[in-house]
Amino acid sequence: MRVNRLIRLIVASAALLVCGTAWSAVLITVEEALELAFPDATTERQTLFLSAEQRNRIAKESGADVSSSLATRYVARGSDGAVRGWAYLDTHRVRTLPETVMVVLGADGTVRRVEVVTFREPLEYMPRRGWYEQYEGQKLDDDLALKRDIRPVTGATLTARATTEAVRRVLAIHAVAAEEGTP
Repeated sequence: MRVNRLIRLIVASAALLVCGTAWSAVLITVEEALELAFPDATTERQTLFLSAEQRNRIAKESGADVSSSLATRYVARGSDGAVRGWAYLDTHRVRTLPETVMVVLGADGTVRRVEVVTFREPLEYMPRRGWYEQYEGQKLDDDLALKRDIRPVTGATLTARATTEAVRRVLAIHAVAAEEGTP
């Protein structure tokens, strides 16, 4: 009897471990995402240090919280040295767990791509790849919002909201950085 109980406990523990890890996913490495975004360019990592005043401006312009004074981005340059674009990493909470997205901006400052790097919520809360494509070409304005240019996703409302806020926040960070002379 004790052996059967021990076996059931081991099986139940293994099932919990498998289910728990299935919810936590590194979907793509940063290096792989950069290669997808800028296949013929070299990238350089930069850390932006945001002042309290800059954080307040970014929050006001984006309509999204800015919880950190640090922003991580990569600048991509072609073989001629010209800037091809930027890729920003934004880590935020979706429901109760974090997600990291890479928001790629073209040389003109508009969104070229949104790539989910890590997603810790259950995967059924993550929209399909095609949904993220609607951010392409977007700039920071009133139309970059759910139920405007961005269609919502049934069953993934919190993810859609968090992703839209992340894109708005990145665009605002980029604008503030450009105004400060660090494009």
